[in-house]
Amino acid sequence: MHPYQATKRTALITGANSGLGKAVATALAAEDARVGLVARDRERGETALADIRAATGNNDLHLFVADLADQSAIRALAQAVHRRFDRLHLLINNAGTAFPARRLSPDGIECAFAVNHLGPFLLTNLLLDLLRASAPARIVNVGTRISTALDFEDLNWERRPYRMMQGYGQSKLGNLHFTFELARRLQGSGVTVNCVFPGVFKSNLGGTDGAQGALLKLFARWGGWAIPSPERAARRVLYLANAPELATVSGQYFGDRKIIPAPAQALDVEANRRLWQISEALTAPGPEPAPRERPSTGPAHDRPITTDR
Repeated sequence: MHPYQATKRTALITGANSGLGKAVATALAAEDARVGLVARDRERGETALADIRAATGNNDLHLFVADLADQSAIRALAQAVHRRFDRLHLLINNAGTAFPARRLSPDGIECAFAVNHLGPFLLTNLLLDLLRASAPARIVNVGTRISTALDFEDLNWERRPYRMMQGYGQSKLGNLHFTFELARRLQGSGVTVNCVFPGVFKSNLGGTDGAQGALLKLFARWGGWAIPSPERAARRVLYLANAPELATVSGQYFGDRKIIPAPAQALDVEANRRLWQISEALTAPGPEPAPRERPSTGPAHDRPITTDR
């Protein structure tokens, strides 16, 4: 039982089948939390579930399978969570992805933006009733230090040449806009939301075409030090999830157990509201419009090179 929660905590972690997400899920399971793991692939999710159960002895583990690029899958995921859990004390939006070339989601949205920003935006809003009913509750959004200003006139990369790191950075900056605006909206609810940069860490980034190695080398040069393990990176996430001193702290951007500066655009209150309104429009249920471009799984070189932060 968690020391400052009257009942066993229930946690949901996206991208929990490997890397950082799995490390966080394992640590929470070791604390005897009820843990829901969200994975894109059922087989990999089942393997992670078995690994965590064997490592912790916790049998209160639950697998949810969903592709966070697909809004219909996110809605089905939220319904499944509501059926399985009557409370949700901790939501960790961890899953993230990057693509070498522009591609579209089933909803006709550039995939990195769809998964990294709209995925957590939609899932969190669909689970807010559970979080409010479980207050005190926490939302932790996993962010990055690689960010470029959002181009509100071209969020779908229809005018500009697509660049992988710019696409990734823009989509992850959305996490900060989302965090700050959601914190404003949740004031007084007993639900907090913060964003954390977990640092650069070793992860099975899913690429078989050399993109994974190239990205890790880029990070290593940028950071100037050896890349740590997911378990070490998980400490930063777990601090936001567990620390009693953060029980009422909301709307902050954390690094290693301390608040760090956010990019200027994410501090713009009007920009935060604008992105929220755009995100609401892009995730609003309704008849599916005819896509302007056919979504594609892409050839091998166009597959996502990150599958879970």
